[in-house]
Amino acid sequence: MFEYFGLIFGSFVLLLLISAFKILREYERGVIFTLGRFYKVKGPGFIIVIPIIQQMVRVDLRTIVMDVPSQDVISRDNVSVKVNAVVYFRVIDPDKAIIQVENYYEATSQLAQTTLRSVLGQHELDEMLAERDKLNTDIQTILDQQTDAWGIKVANVEIKHVDLDESMVRAIAKQAEAERTRRAKIIHAEGEMQASEKLLGAATILAKQPQAIQLRYLQTLTEIAGEKSSTIVFPLPIDIVTNIIKSHASDAKS
Repeated sequence: MFEYFGLIFGSFVLLLLISAFKILREYERGVIFTLGRFYKVKGPGFIIVIPIIQQMVRVDLRTIVMDVPSQDVISRDNVSVKVNAVVYFRVIDPDKAIIQVENYYEATSQLAQTTLRSVLGQHELDEMLAERDKLNTDIQTILDQQTDAWGIKVANVEIKHVDLDESMVRAIAKQAEAERTRRAKIIHAEGEMQASEKLLGAATILAKQPQAIQLRYLQTLTEIAGEKSSTIVFPLPIDIVTNIIKSHASDAKS
C-alpha cells in the first residue's frame, strides 16, 4: 500500500519538475507572477517556473497584422461612406500588455475602430480620397499615443478601401467631367488670348512698315497659287494702288 502511494507521489513530483521547465522561442517572452504578484519577464530560451508558486503568461513580440472591420463614417460634408483599414502593431513591454489591459488585442482593435471613425469624420470626402497618407499618419499617431500605456507600439496604419454609394459615384463622375470641361475651356481661352496678343503685336509692326504689308500680301498670293485651283480671285489692297499712283505721280513730275 505504501509502495503504491509512494509511486503516485513520485510521479506527481516528477510531473511538477517537468512542468517547471519552459522553453520560449526567440519571439516569445514569459511574464512571471509569484503568488499573484508580478515578478519579472523571462526569455527567450530555457527558463524555470516554480510550480504552484509561480505562473507564466506567454507573450508574442512579433508584429501583428490586424484588420479593422468596415466602419460607417459620415464625412464633414455629410457624405456617408464605408471605410476599412489594417493596423500593424507589436508588444514592446510584455508586462504592461498583460497587467494594464485585459486583452490587448481586443482593446487595440476597438480603439482602432473608434479612432478611424473619429479622424475621418473630421475631413471631407475629397480629402479621404486624395490625402490617404496624411490620414494614415494621423490615425497611427493617435493610436500609438493611446496604446503606449499598454506596452503596444503601433507601427503603421493603412486605409484599404473607401466605399461609396452608386449615386455618389455618379455624382463624382459628373463632377470630374465638369472639371475637365472647365479646364479645357480655360486652356482654349488662354490660347485665344495669347494668339490675340501675338496678332496685335504683328499688326502693330506691319502698321509701322507699309512695305511689310505688301510683302505679306505677295506671300499670301504665292501660297494660294500653289494650291490646286484653276481660278484665283483676290482683292487688290487700296494701299498698293495708292503706292503705285504715288510712284507714277513722282515719275511724271520728274
